[in-house]
Amino acid sequence: MKKYQDIQIRVLQCNLDLKKYGLAFFTFGNASAIDRQQGIVAIKPSGVSYEVLKPEDIVILDVEGKVIEGKLKPSSDTKTHLVLYHHFPDIGGVVHTHSTYAVAWAQAGKSIPVLGTTHADYAHVNIPCTDFLSETQIKGDYETETGNQIVKCFQNLSYQEVEMVLVAGHGPFTWGKTAEQAVHHSVILEELAKLAYLTQQINPRQKRLSRALIAKHFQRKHGSQAYYGQF
Repeated sequence: MKKYQDIQIRVLQCNLDLKKYGLAFFTFGNASAIDRQQGIVAIKPSGVSYEVLKPEDIVILDVEGKVIEGKLKPSSDTKTHLVLYHHFPDIGGVVHTHSTYAVAWAQAGKSIPVLGTTHADYAHVNIPCTDFLSETQIKGDYETETGNQIVKCFQNLSYQEVEMVLVAGHGPFTWGKTAEQAVHHSVILEELAKLAYLTQQINPRQKRLSRALIAKHFQRKHGSQAYYGQF
């Protein structure tokens, strides 16, 4: 077995799952994983269709972005992933998609409000949307600045409790303790974006869910007092 085959197979499957769940099409989107002990990141190659993607196509980088193994160029979003790995030390995977409803909220530059318990099960606050990048940021190191904009958005927010974000005008990024968990959060984020949109179409005046109900649903799945699921 090749040295990085395990992580390449895992990351390949995570990327294929983005297509499976309808979160990516053609060559859009990317998933990555980090092995902090080995000091490596595995990520989808840039512009390669999901239909032809193979384990050996998954690019292996060091944490500074230097290619260690792989004949293809890594995702154009690689620097954004690396910024998140650097600033969010507990995460093990990052996903970026172009899923329809999440992108629509991002293009509108609006956070996704907590309108129901499905949202509260995963986040006790609105899913944040970053500020739009400035012209200087866009003309500079664009992908790094995208990551920096996400980090800025979490200055007063826990990345461990809210594992998803919208980048204004661009689209969603999610993360988790593993790449598989990051994919899961991407699926959930798209559903939350869809539910919030539909709710506001039905009732544009619908208010945010009560604090008590938000807290109840979040706490029963997270933290020391959680009782959802099997233990």
